[in-house]
Amino acid sequence: MQKRQLFDQVSDMEKQIGELYEQLGELKGKLSDLLEENHRLSMENHHLRNRLELEEAAQDKVGEEMESLKVPSEGYDNLARLYEEGFHICNLEFGSPRRNEDCMFCLDFLSKTK
Repeated sequence: MQKRQLFDQVSDMEKQIGELYEQLGELKGKLSDLLEENHRLSMENHHLRNRLELEEAAQDKVGEEMESLKVPSEGYDNLARLYEEGFHICNLEFGSPRRNEDCMFCLDFLSKTK
């Protein structure tokens, strides 16, 4: 009977080894898929970073151009102060006193220079 038990144990171990071998094959396939996906995502990430750097450089250039076109804040503050003191700052009546009424042209000009 001992020989039969020994044979059964060897058969069980062989079966377990076969199952483990199948599991190892499945894990190997999943690992291969993950490595391929990781490589693909790394390449995509690299390309996106390059594109982002190019876009940031372009935005910086546009920002610098816009900065050069902006009215200095000191000048804006002076115009706003003049308007509040009751003078026109629009090109139609610049410097003339306002008659306690809001001027649409002056307000439009102030809103554009903000």
